[in-house]
Amino acid sequence: MIETMPMSPGAVAEWLPWWKAAGFFFATFVLEDAAAIGAGLLLAAGQISWLAAFVSCFLGIWLGDAGLYALARFAGRNWFEKSTLKKHTAKVSRSENWFHERGALILIFSRAVPGARLPTYLAAGFLRVPMARFLVITGAAAFVWTFVILFLTKTFGSQISGWQGHYKSGSLWLIGAGILLIVTFQIIRGALQSVDWRKFTTRLVRWTRWEFWPMWLFYPPVAIHYLWLVVKYRGTMLPTVSNPGIFSGGMVGESKMETLHDLMRTTPDFTAEAELIAGDSAQARLISLREICARRNISYPFILKPDLGQRGAGIKLIRNESQAEDYLKETSAPLLVQRFAAGPHEVGIFYYRFPSESRGHIFAITEKIFPVLTGDGKSTLAELIWRDDRARFMAEKYLQRLGARQNHVLAANEKQALVQAGNHAQGCIFRDGMHLNTPALEERIDGISQKINGFFIGRYDIRFASEEDLRAGKNFQIIELNGAAAEATSIYDARNSLWSAYRTLFRQWNLVFAIGAENRRRGCAPMTISDFWRAWRNYSTLAASYPATD
Repeated sequence: MIETMPMSPGAVAEWLPWWKAAGFFFATFVLEDAAAIGAGLLLAAGQISWLAAFVSCFLGIWLGDAGLYALARFAGRNWFEKSTLKKHTAKVSRSENWFHERGALILIFSRAVPGARLPTYLAAGFLRVPMARFLVITGAAAFVWTFVILFLTKTFGSQISGWQGHYKSGSLWLIGAGILLIVTFQIIRGALQSVDWRKFTTRLVRWTRWEFWPMWLFYPPVAIHYLWLVVKYRGTMLPTVSNPGIFSGGMVGESKMETLHDLMRTTPDFTAEAELIAGDSAQARLISLREICARRNISYPFILKPDLGQRGAGIKLIRNESQAEDYLKETSAPLLVQRFAAGPHEVGIFYYRFPSESRGHIFAITEKIFPVLTGDGKSTLAELIWRDDRARFMAEKYLQRLGARQNHVLAANEKQALVQAGNHAQGCIFRDGMHLNTPALEERIDGISQKINGFFIGRYDIRFASEEDLRAGKNFQIIELNGAAAEATSIYDARNSLWSAYRTLFRQWNLVFAIGAENRRRGCAPMTISDFWRAWRNYSTLAASYPATD
């Protein structure tokens, strides 16, 4: 347990203005103008500095604008592309062209027009206004707006609230009623046009199952906790030194092959053999793949996967050379071939050790269950998926993976695996597996981990044949090691509550920051924000070309 010393009165006084600023920062996400007026009133009373008031309100308003844009661009546009409204793509394209021509002025004036910001920024995201352009325009507008509100409030005091109320009341009612009517009409029309009510109701019920929530809905509390840890430890990029021996600490852009190479060198008996494929063209890489398989005696089936990857992206079980050739043609990203660890069972073991400790610990174990359909001799794979109590919630992912085979009818009692990658985002079922933990297993994982230079926290993905062997710490194969950005994925056990999941993630990030802080004291320098951004951009570009995961 990490103990903290109580703060002295002087320290409290020093931090109090910034705590107030933090309050206004978060308040802008709810009512930005009210938050700015509140900051202005404290500014007039001399209870907060200009710098603290301005920075907190400006950043809160600007990040809120960016959040609306991101919500519409990624979640809203993705929903549109998959819905029955996709037939209106031509109209949307015309709207994009119209908005691109007039967007700058619209974004500027929407800042001063009550009620116009929400629909305008959502429209900007949905119509794919370039992100850099949006951020520059809204940032400049928010900068001026924040300064004006603070200045007027400091000058005229509480009178500004009355003026604001009169200014907003009429236009807000009118705009709100219009938006409500439009949204209601679109929802009703989309529902009535839906051909398959079973699919429609499944998508609605999916929102009640938090384990299937999209990232933008699930992660805001985790992001807020991350910001709190940034303030507590005074280091935005501190997680990047939680594992000094891994690029970015394992936050983004780390090479899977580098960590596997360390494991193959230090613990070959427990590591699924792998090698990076060479070559600049698909043909050259096919030649390299043949040479690697011959030299290492790797036979079909084997695994092909990107060297840089997250959430199971691009992992493929290759059963013949034709599949290998097709995969190599789909992406030019760096790839590695790995001997297939048959298992058939798989777990994710989240491990940590403080640099000052002589022994590490298992924080969580995830038991991975690979869903399988059983045929009845009459129903297609698609029909079986939509009828299954759980598979239906991941139907789009499964059907995309099956392709034309989704219309295949399985014979009675014939089996069809729905996923090969042990990843929740790809449709694998996760269960809390801490019942598999034993002193022998923890000792084995700790021994493996301490042989890897600069590794202190992360998750092993392991395949094994029997629970008895795993508990005894023997006869298993590590297929991957993920660093600081890895999750204790046992949180996705459907039997867990949402609060239980957040509590586990908060504890996990507490460990990441605490270990990073200890490594910083030992002389490790965190990654810069600009370098982190470039690594993320590079990974995002590569990930867009990855083939569909098995």
